[in-house]
Amino acid sequence: MSVNSSLNSSQLKQLIREVPDFPKKGILFYDITTLLKDKVGFATLIDRLSEHYLNQKIDLVLGMEARGFIFAPALAYRLNAGFVPVRKPGKLPAETVKYDYALEYGTNSLEIHKDAIQKGQRVLILDDLLATGGTAEATAKLAASLGAEIAGLGFVVELDFLKGREKLKGYDVMSLLHYDK
Repeated sequence: MSVNSSLNSSQLKQLIREVPDFPKKGILFYDITTLLKDKVGFATLIDRLSEHYLNQKIDLVLGMEARGFIFAPALAYRLNAGFVPVRKPGKLPAETVKYDYALEYGTNSLEIHKDAIQKGQRVLILDDLLATGGTAEATAKLAASLGAEIAGLGFVVELDFLKGREKLKGYDVMSLLHYDK
């Protein structure tokens, strides 16, 4: 069921608070918590994300820790799909598969339960933000290592100036809101 009145992209952007110099000087942080607390804004966001994927067969929606956990379960519900968390190491209780990836200054790791994805299942990877693309690319590789077919990668916000989409060539990438700076 869709919300009674939906918002356009410009109105959704107005619900996102811009916080200068966070987490460090010179960074403009786009705080989505102000959008989340707005019931029409949040419902519009989930409805707009689901519109892109409703006609595709999606078996699972993968959400990355931590903010992907906010959107992925709601979207999974709308798509009649399951939800799978992708976590930082040491957070999942059963046997996991781990993927290490490079960051600008160091490395990071992601884990998923070894039995979370069955070979051939179509998965949608969802996160709040596409910045450099490293986490999304790592999640796609991790899911593929378990036999997943990557149906797409969805994001609430994309920072176009960081060119993260270039790392995700070959995938269906969809972002609702775009920022140029």
